[in-house]
Amino acid sequence: MTDTPPDSHAVAEETTSGANPVRRMIYGVLAVQLALALFLMGGDLLRVIPQIGLPSTQPRFDQPVNPGDQTRRYRPADMPLAPARDGNPARPYTSTGDMPDRLAFDLQGEVLTLTGRIAPGDAARFEDFMQAEADAGRDLPTAIRLNSPGGSVSDALAIGTRLREDGIDTVMNGGDICLSACPYVLSAGVTRSVDDDAQVGVHQHFFDTNTILPAFLAVEDIQRGQGRVMTYLIEMGVDPEVMQHALVTPPDEIYVLLPEQLNDYGIVTPPKDQDAEDQEAEG
Repeated sequence: MTDTPPDSHAVAEETTSGANPVRRMIYGVLAVQLALALFLMGGDLLRVIPQIGLPSTQPRFDQPVNPGDQTRRYRPADMPLAPARDGNPARPYTSTGDMPDRLAFDLQGEVLTLTGRIAPGDAARFEDFMQAEADAGRDLPTAIRLNSPGGSVSDALAIGTRLREDGIDTVMNGGDICLSACPYVLSAGVTRSVDDDAQVGVHQHFFDTNTILPAFLAVEDIQRGQGRVMTYLIEMGVDPEVMQHALVTPPDEIYVLLPEQLNDYGIVTPPKDQDAEDQEAEG
């Protein structure tokens, strides 16, 4: 008896019909995942779009701050000089719109001034600058003066870590600003001094995370970034409670710290001679 070969069309139909339920199940799962992603992305867009279309209504940055009234608009490209008038001290704030788009290094004697935004890659540029000074046989600066509206958090942390390793102090003169990520550099000084006519401010950070991505894709990076900042502040001797102001202040606003807060949180340190006197008194 001769075996009759199976009909190829029948086999194909049977195989296809058997695979169809599995294929439909896979498509169904993918469709659900896509719908969930679009839903979460839509929620993030609804959160971001109002910030774009409805900018902060807080007072301009050049308006004086008082206890309980310390939140100001944060627009690095639009911070005008504050004119002298009643109720507003004549503080010669530099317009950040005129600042470099990345840090500029100006070494005068023992003080290195960092001016401008902290751009991605500035930490590497800072390392190169310091190495070039050492290779040329010149002494490294003993203090860093800061005047920056902030920028890249990771670069600010890296610059700060290098400052602490080299035992360098940080200072701010009257009229200087140190906002957003800049206070992390300020916090790294072995001693830290801020003139009463300078301003230090904090707010939320993106930690290089795209805000329009679904929340479940961004939350891990955000939490990791916040944890890194908290650990860094503790290592630098700064009270991490300062982050409570940053976490509740949107990225388009800035919370300006009062002089007493700078002292309470340890962002400003006592002068070296005062430290020595305090230690002698305790002894």
